[in-house]
Amino acid sequence: MSWWDNGRPAVTPELDRQRATFVLGQIDQILIWEKTKEQERDVRFVELGEYLCEVRSKQFWRLEKLESFDQFLEKRFPESRRKAYYLMAIHETLTRIPKPQLREVGWSKAAELVKVVRRDGEEFDCATWLHKAKEMPKGGFKAEVERHITGKETEPWEIIYFKLYKSQLPVVEKAIEIAALMLGSDKSRGYCLEMICADFLAGANLREDNFAG
Repeated sequence: MSWWDNGRPAVTPELDRQRATFVLGQIDQILIWEKTKEQERDVRFVELGEYLCEVRSKQFWRLEKLESFDQFLEKRFPESRRKAYYLMAIHETLTRIPKPQLREVGWSKAAELVKVVRRDGEEFDCATWLHKAKEMPKGGFKAEVERHITGKETEPWEIIYFKLYKSQLPVVEKAIEIAALMLGSDKSRGYCLEMICADFLAGANLREDNFAG
């Protein structure tokens, strides 16, 4: 039995230095591997989540003389700790789904499955939801999960593809980034792009009115 006090074990576990060195090394190896294998980055998320849970439960972060697990995540995930917590939730929650099948659906769909398991509990229909995760596109699956949890229909959507030259990407990304800062970080990139286009249309209409006058 483990007892926790303010998110930390009340009794500090004995540090297994050999195992800690191995686990921390595996985490670093996977993170480096992800950066060089963008096309296949989903493949190793299952073991990464498992290792992160072990680092937290056995306090392997102490090997690096850190103060807390959060400090460990700040070091390994400087851009966003959210993904780390998603991966850990996948490992801890989706225990009924075999690891090879989890790898097939990818970490973002697995994170959506976590929401379904938390809602349904023992009534979670593993086979049906796993089939949906494998067959449906990412956006469609996310909408299906949202509909299941809230009972509400989501607005129809579609994916639009653009061809952009590499020289154009910084401009587009910067515009969406600024729009997100102005509109709120909780807004989707699609919504930010819509507002950028709406602002352009408003300016174009104003010019037309000036010419007409």
